[in-house]
Amino acid sequence: MATTISGIPLVALQVKALLKKNLLLSWRNKRASLLQLLSPFMFIFLIFAIDKAMKAKTSTSSSYKSVTEPPMEPSLPITPCEDKLFINLPCYDFVWSGHQSPKFRIIVARIMNNNPGRPIPPSKVKSFKDKSEVDAWLFSNPMRCPAALHFIERNDTVIGYGLQTNSTSLQRRGKFENPTASFQLAAEREIARYLIGDAEFSWNVFLREFAHPSTTPFSVVASIGPAFFLVIAIFNFVLQIRSLVTEKELKLRQAMTMMGLYDFAYWFSWLIWEAVVAILSSLLIVLFGMMFQFRFFLDNSFVVLFFFFFLFELSMTGLAFMISAFIRKSSSATTVGFYIFIVGFVTQLVALVGFPYKDSFSKTTRNLWSLFPPNLFSQGINVLSDAVATSEDKGVSWSKRGECALNKTDCVITIDDIYKWLAATFFLWFVLAIYFDNIIPNASGVRKSIWYFLNPNYWMGKGGQKVKEGGVCSCIGSALCQEQSTPDDDVLEEENKVKQQLTEGLVDANIAVQIRGLAKTYPGTRSIGCCFKCKRTSPYNAVKGLWVNFAKDQLFCLLGPNGAGKTTAINCLAGITPVTDGDALIYGHSIRSSSGLSNIQKLIGVCPQFDILWDALSGQEHLQLFATIKGLSPSSIKSITQTSLAEVRLTDASKVRAGSYSGGMKRRLSFAIALIGDPKLVILDEPTTGMDPIIRRHVWDIIENAKRGRAIVLTTHSMEEADILSDRIGIMAKGSLRCIGTSIRLKSRFGAGFIANISFNGNNIECSPASGDAISTEHHEAVKKLFKNHLDVVPKEENNNFLTFVIPHDREALLKNFFSELQDREKEFGISDIQLGLTTLEEVFLNIARQAELESAAAEGRLVTLTLTSGESVQVRVTVFCFRFFYGEVLGIYLSKG
Repeated sequence: MATTISGIPLVALQVKALLKKNLLLSWRNKRASLLQLLSPFMFIFLIFAIDKAMKAKTSTSSSYKSVTEPPMEPSLPITPCEDKLFINLPCYDFVWSGHQSPKFRIIVARIMNNNPGRPIPPSKVKSFKDKSEVDAWLFSNPMRCPAALHFIERNDTVIGYGLQTNSTSLQRRGKFENPTASFQLAAEREIARYLIGDAEFSWNVFLREFAHPSTTPFSVVASIGPAFFLVIAIFNFVLQIRSLVTEKELKLRQAMTMMGLYDFAYWFSWLIWEAVVAILSSLLIVLFGMMFQFRFFLDNSFVVLFFFFFLFELSMTGLAFMISAFIRKSSSATTVGFYIFIVGFVTQLVALVGFPYKDSFSKTTRNLWSLFPPNLFSQGINVLSDAVATSEDKGVSWSKRGECALNKTDCVITIDDIYKWLAATFFLWFVLAIYFDNIIPNASGVRKSIWYFLNPNYWMGKGGQKVKEGGVCSCIGSALCQEQSTPDDDVLEEENKVKQQLTEGLVDANIAVQIRGLAKTYPGTRSIGCCFKCKRTSPYNAVKGLWVNFAKDQLFCLLGPNGAGKTTAINCLAGITPVTDGDALIYGHSIRSSSGLSNIQKLIGVCPQFDILWDALSGQEHLQLFATIKGLSPSSIKSITQTSLAEVRLTDASKVRAGSYSGGMKRRLSFAIALIGDPKLVILDEPTTGMDPIIRRHVWDIIENAKRGRAIVLTTHSMEEADILSDRIGIMAKGSLRCIGTSIRLKSRFGAGFIANISFNGNNIECSPASGDAISTEHHEAVKKLFKNHLDVVPKEENNNFLTFVIPHDREALLKNFFSELQDREKEFGISDIQLGLTTLEEVFLNIARQAELESAAAEGRLVTLTLTSGESVQVRVTVFCFRFFYGEVLGIYLSKG
């Protein structure tokens, strides 16, 4: 027997094994891992590209330069209408009114001819009589011209004009246009020349901007950095949730827990793993930022930046752990991550206006706002960006992290405060993750009380802390169904034996498992629906008061049709499903105690009904992982795993990933996992499903040899497997144990009796001219008469070549003399062979299941007795179903013979 480890050393080994498992899974999934590591580079490169584009644009603008003597710019000409930002074609450069006046026609002609750089052709100008005509044309031809000129002659020396343009200033891609200046200059120039009488009068108007000092361009990192850095964190956030939920969804964590994994080891391993990922991600973000020469990364302290990004990602890890407790499907992880990003992005936009980190907002508001890590992250980016806003700013050093900038008069939070908040929120979310993980029902409905942490037994590891079932806030009602059928004598004897041991406090050293009235009722939940109304569903009694002992060095086979309750009973023993009533002791430990379950899980090995494996891990890696969880000595794990693989004939495929295994190979690996660590109780739920006959026989030999020193509980649908392997058999139906005993005992009590097959020689067959069918010879009739006279039985099956008789058990005393006589008269009756045996286990199984169905139908009032024309009475189960249509109902009745 291999040396086992327990206590703190075992926890350390489990953490190490889980870290190795995570490393292998990440290494096998190289694409996702590489993408996760390179995501900082990709998003910082995007920031770099945007920053370069913005700098290239601002370098051509004087707005960000120091201008002491701005140059003069010539006046703008009237540009072609086709060059306008918004215009409908065909278009005109301008329209005007007052065309009856020769003066106005001259002025307009000069405007067209003297336009700087480009004379305006007559086809691009349209004239009207007065302003009303222009307005009418403009209304009927929207966006066909940029401006309209209206001329008015007040006297010989005064000519007035009006300029009509769109009052909305239009802009596109950083440029805007307003035609007012160019038309105003052109009209005033030509009116003045006309009134002066000098068509060549010099008229030069220049534009000049105001002198101004240089201004600092906005920080790209400060403006868009929070969003991009948040995307990096959300990318890791989604992967974290997906990894945790996948193990929960595929019941991988449940499988490890059944084999003795400590919750502390599970969470601590994930914490270490995600902390390492956060360290690598934070380092890469800072290094890539320095590589792209961002002043945000160059001027601020490396250590300040590293801890800032690390604590933020760590806080997001705690949030991911907490959210994973509420999610059941890994496919939902991406959706949740997207919503978290949207919320974080919106809150970052709100933070741009300074909310709520100003003196004008209350401390309570700031505290509540700071619980969401992206809010603190956004404020931290703002603080660090302000510290490098100008070339004179030196950034935030490690020694200055707790100080406010000198130019900040309303500073209420520093980088050091943000550190503390991020660390505090991590611990808050992490503690809540563990709490919700314990009180929210898992896939099997197991949970702890919402006050479990107040129970001293939880912290001291003692019994008494009961395992709960059902939802946290649903209104649950359950009622145990009392068995209405009369128990079988053997079942009643087994029940009385267990009850006597319980009452007298007897401890039988040969008993591995003692089940005491185990019951499991899936409660009638009242789920809260619309308007806070509860919708009730009926309770379902999966297991009804099971009393039985499982002895050491024996295999107990639990049979039953689908829905009989055998898998539920097995799950209760393994701690997968909480019991509703009763209890079970496994080597003295109660399955209703959390500490008892913890001890039981160290003693048992489980081969579940469906394979629970990592597709990316090999068979050898699976066994090494579970061997470590079981607490085997590291020095013995390699040899034990090799032996286990050899036993199930997987040595050649030991390093092949389990995802490439066939169904039978996966079952063999699951079987090997169940036997790893020399468990005292082995639970095998249909272990040979999918195996070929040769491998199945080999596994049967392993199971037979594995009985020594342990108890084995087997469920199967193979009657041959149950007959060969079992020392005792129990058959369940409708949640109750219907019979118990050895295979011979069950066949003798619940079988039809003895089966006698009489084969005849094939040369005595006659044909009936009337029917055309082969009929019995006088030998057949003589044999039938002999069976009738001596044993009072008639053939169950009859053929030209043989007769089959079912002989009741009460005729057993007559069989010896009868078959001696029959054997002596073989030649007389033309008999070639005589076979006598018990009925099969399959027939016993069918009889028990059929009887259970009849009892259930009778209890529900669905059993009727029909009298056939032959006078024979038969019991029939009636199933009523109703189809509802738009205009009525159709009632159907399904009859099945009991």
